[in-house]
Amino acid sequence: MKADVLNLDAKKVETIELDDAIFALEPRADILHRVVTWQLAKRRAGTHAVKFRADISATGRKMYRQKGTGSARHGSRRVNIFRGGGRAFGPIPRDHSHKLPKKVRALGLRHALSDKQRSGRLIVVDAATLKEGRTKELKEKLAKLGLTNALFIDGESVDEKFQRAASNIPLVRVLPSIGANVYDILRHDALVLTKAAVEKLQERLK
Repeated sequence: MKADVLNLDAKKVETIELDDAIFALEPRADILHRVVTWQLAKRRAGTHAVKFRADISATGRKMYRQKGTGSARHGSRRVNIFRGGGRAFGPIPRDHSHKLPKKVRALGLRHALSDKQRSGRLIVVDAATLKEGRTKELKEKLAKLGLTNALFIDGESVDEKFQRAASNIPLVRVLPSIGANVYDILRHDALVLTKAAVEKLQERLK
């Protein structure tokens, strides 16, 4: 399929050919869900922890005699029903990540790109560069493109001035092509690819 290439002033510069096997698929929610779940699970720290009964520093002496008190029988102050006691069945440090085949991950990225293309929220620009690298300058460019919530994906690397200007704007993020991922693509309203990004993504997802 063909797509218009714009500059940051929203003027058409040329036309580019997009690979149908990457940008023209029928998006599948189950594939996207699997990849996003894998991504979010992988980034979890898994460092949550509590003190259990064995971790509490307290006397091991029996609290009071077994019989004759009129109260329930107890043998330890470390149990969870007493204030300062250990928790029962609390979380422990663990790894939340799980495996997902590379082919499914690549397929998920293709479906995410196709979803943006089908919904008309994919924009291709010739380059993501700024002369001065000022936030005001980038805001003016975004207004011309009609963007308020967008993910920019560049080629091998990201222009330093463009990155600096975008870092001060909420809901706008810039990534190199190697950092393109399903979660960030789906969570932004619009996806903006540079020509270099299109080439790199098509090489990566062939």
